[in-house]
Amino acid sequence: MGSMRIETSQERDSLRMREHTATIRWQRGEHPFAKGRYSRRHEWRFDGGAVVPGSSSPHVVREPFSDASAVDPEEAFVAALSSCHMLWFLSIAAERGFIVDAYEDDAVGHMRQDDAGRLWVAEAVLRPRATFGGDVEPSRDQLDELHHAAHEQCFIANSVKTAIRIEAH
Repeated sequence: MGSMRIETSQERDSLRMREHTATIRWQRGEHPFAKGRYSRRHEWRFDGGAVVPGSSSPHVVREPFSDASAVDPEEAFVAALSSCHMLWFLSIAAERGFIVDAYEDDAVGHMRQDDAGRLWVAEAVLRPRATFGGDVEPSRDQLDELHHAAHEQCFIANSVKTAIRIEAH
């Protein structure tokens, strides 16, 4: 239920071999690098042409050495989890005959220290809200099952050790 149907072993092998690339670019500029007083602002370039400004979080490196208007890796991680979940949710909902008119998620990642004192994104909480159109709207149980199936299929969720909690509305 809700899984991708792959016709041949060649297609299956092709899916396993896919690569996803990003080019990350940073330049020092005029700042004194050795003293840690350099900008963490950089850019992410993707194969489709999108360019996204990146930076460390101002919670990690104070401004002006970080840029709060840019995306930090932790935000990107939470966004990737949320986006992947949404894309699977939409696919599975369509497959099951539900029409989704809108979807929004106020996702949040929680940083924790592990036993060695290292920070990591220990939990991501997804708070998706879907609005349905058409003649049939899913029951609460069906909605929960849609989210469960989306979580099980999400490539990003399947790739991480972070606990992911879904609080669907």
